[in-house]
Amino acid sequence: MDQPNQSYSRGPQDKALLAMTIGQAFDRTVAQYPQGEALVVRHQHLRYTWRQLAAAVDLHARALLALGLQAGDRLGIWAPNCAEWCISQVASAKLGVILVNINPAYRSSELEYVLKQSGCQWLICAGSFKSSDYHGMLQALVPELTEQGAGQLRCERLPELRGVISLDARPPSGFLPWLQLSTLGAGVPVQQLHQREASLHFDQAVNIQYTSGTTGFPKGATLSHHNILNNGYMVGESLGLTAQDRLVIPVPLYHCFGMVMGNLGCITHGTTMIYPNDGFDPLLTLTAVAEERATGLYGVPTMFIAMLDHPQRDEFDLSTLRTGIMAGSTCPIEVMRRVISDLHMSEVQIAYGMTETSPVSLQTGADDDLERRVTTVGRTQPQLESKIIDEAGNTVPRGQIGELCTRGYSVMLGYWNNPEGTREAIDDAGWMHTGDLASMDEQGYVCIAGRNKDMIIRGGENVYPRELEEFFFTHPAVADVQIIGIPDERYGEEIVAWIKFHPGHVANELELQTWCKGRIAHFKTPKHFRFVEAFPMTVTGKIQKFRMREITIEELGREP
Repeated sequence: MDQPNQSYSRGPQDKALLAMTIGQAFDRTVAQYPQGEALVVRHQHLRYTWRQLAAAVDLHARALLALGLQAGDRLGIWAPNCAEWCISQVASAKLGVILVNINPAYRSSELEYVLKQSGCQWLICAGSFKSSDYHGMLQALVPELTEQGAGQLRCERLPELRGVISLDARPPSGFLPWLQLSTLGAGVPVQQLHQREASLHFDQAVNIQYTSGTTGFPKGATLSHHNILNNGYMVGESLGLTAQDRLVIPVPLYHCFGMVMGNLGCITHGTTMIYPNDGFDPLLTLTAVAEERATGLYGVPTMFIAMLDHPQRDEFDLSTLRTGIMAGSTCPIEVMRRVISDLHMSEVQIAYGMTETSPVSLQTGADDDLERRVTTVGRTQPQLESKIIDEAGNTVPRGQIGELCTRGYSVMLGYWNNPEGTREAIDDAGWMHTGDLASMDEQGYVCIAGRNKDMIIRGGENVYPRELEEFFFTHPAVADVQIIGIPDERYGEEIVAWIKFHPGHVANELELQTWCKGRIAHFKTPKHFRFVEAFPMTVTGKIQKFRMREITIEELGREP
């Protein structure tokens, strides 16, 4: 229940949490909709009914049993979106094996760190993706692979790694081909799988996701069945997903957006999962929506901007769309309006969260008016709590900016083998400190002002990048904008705007500064502008403002 005077909110309690493992939830859906279409992977030309997907999942799970994987063991997956990713996600969960998601963009040193820190016993990898030669990197990292049989690996650099499964049909020597898993699985009695499933409980760890910190090494957020199954379920409930819905998932599966809000949101509702490609492509995503008669679409703002501005967008019938989620970074108001009008997503919602909270903690609702959907990140999700605090840890009054904290079923078990990092993130009362600046209005809707570290202090004035970014989106030439602060001798910090224009539009620095006059306070007007075709970002579409700062500081010759 919301407290009227302080920034504390408790989400609805009338929607019960699912008290089951991911495997149990999956089997329940298979029993309900055996002939329903479960998974469509367009770039692999694959389609599965729920019954067919269940057969593939169980055979793969039995193969993992044949490889000796025990409950609590770690299985890495280093691959772009594909059918095998989804199959591995459910199969590992059925065994109580902890799936370790590895960013497809990682290179050798990052891969080595994650495999070692998590203690992966086995790794599933693609042969290659974009500019990454996965086989080549692994052969350089683990030269013993070519000399030792799969499953017999003994490597000094990665002492716990036993073998690598390749998704390629004919991988180099030492890799176990995915296709051979069928034979391995067939040799394991089904009863052995059922016995393992029966021994599991929903509070056990099932997933490790490495957060891309801007400083130091990534930390492995450890998530349970209860964490991510219920978060996917609650997101799907808010969207009103049913077995008649068809959801296009162009976001990466290795991240919570894809594997939790996407896969688990669909699995808990019998909704069809549609992967348009191995990585995001605006044309292929639009094609998938039109040809699959999709009712839902996920994406981060940069993805939606790419689809909206694609020269062939008008050629597609997108009228079947009704809902979806825009998340991953702040959602610009003008982009949201175009998504509703041009993509027919009248019920599109905004979700906010972080990997450590499985991920969603706040979400707009289907019945929220346009104003709420474009100016806030919604209200506290069912069965969760939110509060906004000052530096002393006190809850601030409604309308005041402070740090957003989340508590409830979605908060991670902790960072893998990192008790100190866990203590810094989750306090003694169970609150996850997000590091995000936010305010809560009288009705419990939350506005994100930005990351704590992103706030710009110019001449003693606090400038919130989100506010300025929303302002620049109202300029007719601006397709996307990011605001950062850089060091300045006189003011402490100076404001820089990175701007991407709509196709066929352009403006110069003087025009934009003149346009700001009389519209915003003078101290908020950027001193520097940088016009770009794209922003530095992670594979999940999150803007890397720290990288933008580094580039700008170097270009302007400033001292960091």
